Amino acid sequence: MRFSEDIGIDLGTATFLIYSKSRGLVLQEPSVIAMTRDSKQVKAVGEEAYRMIGRTPGGIIAVRPIKDGVIADELLTERMITMFLQKVQGGAGRLFGLKPQLMVGIPSNVSDVERRAVLRAALNANARRAFLIEEPLAAAIGAGIKIAEPVGSMIVDIGGGSSDIAVISLGGIVVSESLRVAGDEFDESIIRYVRRKHNVLVGERTAEEIKVKVGAATLLDESENLTAEVRGRDLVNGLPKTITLDTREVVEALAEPVSQIVEGVKRVLEITPPELVSDILDHGIVMTGGGSLLRNFDQLIQQATNIPVRVADNAVEAVAVGTGMALEMIPVLGDSLVSSDHYLRR
Repeated sequence: MRFSEDIGIDLGTATFLIYSKSRGLVLQEPSVIAMTRDSKQVKAVGEEAYRMIGRTPGGIIAVRPIKDGVIADELLTERMITMFLQKVQGGAGRLFGLKPQLMVGIPSNVSDVERRAVLRAALNANARRAFLIEEPLAAAIGAGIKIAEPVGSMIVDIGGGSSDIAVISLGGIVVSESLRVAGDEFDESIIRYVRRKHNVLVGERTAEEIKVKVGAATLLDESENLTAEVRGRDLVNGLPKTITLDTREVVEALAEPVSQIVEGVKRVLEITPPELVSDILDHGIVMTGGGSLLRNFDQLIQQATNIPVRVADNAVEAVAVGTGMALEMIPVLGDSLVSSDHYLRR
């Protein structure tokens, strides 16, 4: 009996997702690891570690080992992958020592050094073989786009650390751009705005809650202007303070990072072959990733490009689902994949 299974991984800056070919989406947890400051002993990973952010005692730190979609700390990433794999494999895989085959999504346009770091981390986490697939390609597969056909499709994948914009045809990426601007930068922009405008300091978790509750890329109607109470620390007297933020303010706070992504979409369209642009006009642009759920973001891109835009039904899981499905499409994807068998021997 074979207990190992092929697994797809979305190695996200904010969220770590695992997709099993046999069981579907089996894990979705924050990409956070908590450890002791001195001995580097791991105390928690995922959701449990995320709850510790900003609340740990002096001897424990909670960190994100992945920054801007790529590995910032190779050892911690390896430990995180190993622990998450153990969670989903259960006792049987560990008991018999069977190693899975991994497909890992990475941002487009990453460097050779970053590719090698991801492959090494995957192999050291007990994989028998690892493949890398660019996230926009995986997102397109996961969103149900038929990538193998001679038709142009455009995908905008906005994750936690990076945004990938790509035009895909015949199973590969024709043109693409990767921006280190995404959900985390949205949160940072909200923190800076609240500090500058209200003289109040809020944490990243509070900023994320503001983004989800009242955030928007643009206001289409005054009735969409929502409000939320926000608690933080008054920078004048150091005491707790509660303020009210509305959607109009959050739109202002997010204006710069949102416009950078919109401009990136326009740049990619400008260098796309005319035949593929015609296909994109017919089929529209598909948005994936947690950042695509920012209210009215699809409408803003549609206004800027005059092309229909829709958010995938499984926007958050699309890359993870696509990595798992790609394991069955290795012959079709061919040179679009990077294999540990060849890449690490060079």
